[in-house]
Amino acid sequence: MILPISKYGSSILRKKAEPIKEITPELVELARNMLETMYKANGVGLAAPQVGKSIRLVVIDLSKEEEERNPIILFNPEAIPEEGENPKEPDEEGCLSVPDIWAKVSRPTRVHLTYTNENNEQIDMRDVTGKFARCALHEQDHLNGILFVDKISIADKAMNASKLKRMAKENQSSGNSAL
Repeated sequence: MILPISKYGSSILRKKAEPIKEITPELVELARNMLETMYKANGVGLAAPQVGKSIRLVVIDLSKEEEERNPIILFNPEAIPEEGENPKEPDEEGCLSVPDIWAKVSRPTRVHLTYTNENNEQIDMRDVTGKFARCALHEQDHLNGILFVDKISIADKAMNASKLKRMAKENQSSGNSAL
């Protein structure tokens, strides 16, 4: 089932999501619906707050369209920058909740990622790099009420200010501003 994606200005995108206490069949079904929604929107990651659920659930699939799907469901994910040599690198990011805006964001190049999968198995991955590390950090930000546009340069913020203001006005929910 395709779910509606919350857009910039929606108050749920600014809330810190609640930890998941128990992985239920309903939550696994929500994750599968999130994957379907993400694929339809041509995304590579989606966090539960983006579909109106303030819980710590993320789905990621970095496979290319012509490749076989490789979805990952992450309950209560934690992506922590690895210690030691770990420079931040800028790369262009976009977001399904902030359509039509792309800008460079600097993020650590290596992370330690832990999560629980849909089979209730604890996953512990060291030295996660590349797009997977970047995506995990981007989606974790969503779980903490942070959007990628909060991390872009002053120049990029200025360049996109009118778009963001218009989006926030269009998508403001319950009288709460996301700005």
